[in-house]
Amino acid sequence: MSITESFLREFENEAATTRRILERVPEDRLTWKPHPKSMSIGALALHVAMAPGYITEWALKDSIEWSGSDGRLEPKTEGGGLGGPRQSMKKTKAALTALGDAGLQRDWRMTNKDGATIMGMPKTALVRSIAFNHVYHHRGQLSVYLRMLDVPVPSIYGPSADESPRGRKWPISACVEPL
Repeated sequence: MSITESFLREFENEAATTRRILERVPEDRLTWKPHPKSMSIGALALHVAMAPGYITEWALKDSIEWSGSDGRLEPKTEGGGLGGPRQSMKKTKAALTALGDAGLQRDWRMTNKDGATIMGMPKTALVRSIAFNHVYHHRGQLSVYLRMLDVPVPSIYGPSADESPRGRKWPISACVEPL
């Protein structure tokens, strides 16, 4: 299997989990924050929904200039502010397909307005670390926000306290290998 096919397959699997989390975000609580320094649940959900698409599009270029913006958006309205996951999924798939394995092997960098490199890495690392792992991290953060709001947390990589795939309880011994 090619690198591109592997990334696409992983992304499709993870997108289903991401959708389950995003569907639970209470639209009447989009401005809620667990702490004044935290993102609102709406901003965090929008970040989780949109980041894969715009970050994989960065990889279509060999270099981008960072604007200095933290990139945080707030949903504009209730009942529609989180509508980006499908668009993001299309953008991610299109960017990965356009890059292909050869494009993913190229180097990428982010510069400031003066041209100094802020960060640089192979495009495979950009996709893996920033577009995928970064989003998985924030998706986990979003699941904690849901718990704090007493919203049932869906299964992610195994059962949650609220939901078990296939309706069964999983013993811890099924999740870890003995030492």
